[in-house]
Amino acid sequence: MLLGIPYDSDKGRSIAGALTAILCGHAFGASARMAGSKGPFDGFAKNREPMLRVMRMHQEAAYAINRDACPETLWRAACEDWDEAVKLGEVFGYRNSQATVLAPTGTIGLLMDCDTTGIEPDFALVKFKKLAGGGYFKIVNQSVPEALRRLGYSPAQIQEIVAYVSGTNTLLGAPHVNRASLKARGLTDEELSKIEDAIPGVFEITLAFGPWVVGKETYERLGVTVEKMSQPGFNLLKFLGFSEKDIEEAGDVIVGRMTIEGAPYLRDEHYPVFDCANRCGRIGERYLAPMSHVKMMAAAQPFLSGAISKTVNLPNDASVDDVRQIYEEGWKLGLKAVALYRDGCKASQPLSTSSKERASDAPPESATAPSPLAAAFRASEAIRPEGLRVRLPKKRHGFTQEAHVGGHKVFLRTGEYEDGSLGEIFIDMHKEGAAFRSLMNCFAMAVSVGLQYGVPLDTFVEQFTFTRFEPHGVVSGHTNIKFATSIVDYIFRVLGVEYLKRYDFAQVKPAEESSPIEDPTVPKLVAAAAPPRELEAPAAHAATAHGALDAQLEEMMGDAPVCDGCGHITVRNGACYKCLNCGNSMGCS
Repeated sequence: MLLGIPYDSDKGRSIAGALTAILCGHAFGASARMAGSKGPFDGFAKNREPMLRVMRMHQEAAYAINRDACPETLWRAACEDWDEAVKLGEVFGYRNSQATVLAPTGTIGLLMDCDTTGIEPDFALVKFKKLAGGGYFKIVNQSVPEALRRLGYSPAQIQEIVAYVSGTNTLLGAPHVNRASLKARGLTDEELSKIEDAIPGVFEITLAFGPWVVGKETYERLGVTVEKMSQPGFNLLKFLGFSEKDIEEAGDVIVGRMTIEGAPYLRDEHYPVFDCANRCGRIGERYLAPMSHVKMMAAAQPFLSGAISKTVNLPNDASVDDVRQIYEEGWKLGLKAVALYRDGCKASQPLSTSSKERASDAPPESATAPSPLAAAFRASEAIRPEGLRVRLPKKRHGFTQEAHVGGHKVFLRTGEYEDGSLGEIFIDMHKEGAAFRSLMNCFAMAVSVGLQYGVPLDTFVEQFTFTRFEPHGVVSGHTNIKFATSIVDYIFRVLGVEYLKRYDFAQVKPAEESSPIEDPTVPKLVAAAAPPRELEAPAAHAATAHGALDAQLEEMMGDAPVCDGCGHITVRNGACYKCLNCGNSMGCS
């Protein structure tokens, strides 16, 4: 991008191949010189000819670089490095059996102000990194101004194009929402200064007007009650009289469109230079074809001892056939490994290009059929009058679950309405101290009253899962929940699994969907058919193996941190920790 060369181009791939060839050839040349003084690696003598044959294959690949698309200085340097590496290796051997891979350095690279690492294209021109402790920080591509300069744009044109992408970051001169209009609605100069200071770090203009920025006292002075302030989705700008269109147009100018598409002065032939792995911003449509990632990997793979740790990004609407084509093409091109990620396929992902889904991407209501229990729950909500408490019948069904969380025994008891929806919970930890036990009892009463006043269970589940405090750790006694970050996290994971079929909260997915209570008012789900007799032994063997693996991981990783993505226990992966439940890597990606 800095050179004004598209990622998906023969020139881009030839440069990437030549640079990788130089890195690998120079490394093996140094390894041969080390072998001259310290001796080759163990086993070189036995494998001398196969090793030298591999080195000559690298050398041949360097001479096969596309010289029409690659700068002469680069392909000549690549050939020279490999000539020396092979020549020295024939004399001394090699100190290292392998020299290079392409490893992930995502978070580290971002902190070093690298727009990209390895052979990754940029994720998006403006992106938002999810922080482990909560919140986001905004990352703006720093290559765009230099790329525009190399492409021949004037300083004034570059300034306007960059402002189009990343915004003016000031209220001055903005349409609708500006200093004058805000002062007319009661905001002071001091409050406007706070808002402007917050603008560079937000991805929506409304976030710069939050109570954590301007202060709750400002909200109260403007007439916003505490109840209204705490409502999900409350928007101060709308409260002050700005329309959705006004806010959107002001946000485009102040925060930016987060895409270069439609920018003033930008010529059509230069659009491919700024293509990224994903659609950029709210209005962006262009993105790199998934196959361009595979072709770039194929350009670098001949000069790597190991595989490439790189993600082939696919859009959210990618099909199974798209995935199959990627793997088949990777095999044909000789890649040692291919990793895929479809945008939005996980409930949480570290990088995103916007704060909300496009309306066109949201699935229709009929796309997924709700479970009978969830449907019954929603039905009971629909008939429950707002602000009126609906008490449970004197005799009600429910279930009792005994479990241990981090070594502490917990009894969870539930009470249900006649339609099977949850109406109350009881939490009993009789061996804990009086203060802790009393607090948990009061907490259970508060949740129960909320449920009876019509607060949706999924609201409680979303609010309290992943809360983290002692005691926490391994869970025993529940079929599906195997780890919890706190007692509260465990309770609402159980309720989410049992009543809402939120199996994303379960470390062990249920083999079949079944309701916690047989209720004649709730349609029964079809049980899974019993396996054929000849499959019973392998299934039992698999279960035994799975149990042995769990036991081994539990013994080895007792001190491992909790995954900041899903709350599951992690396992050591080199110098880092990896989550086997969601695939998240902590500290290295």
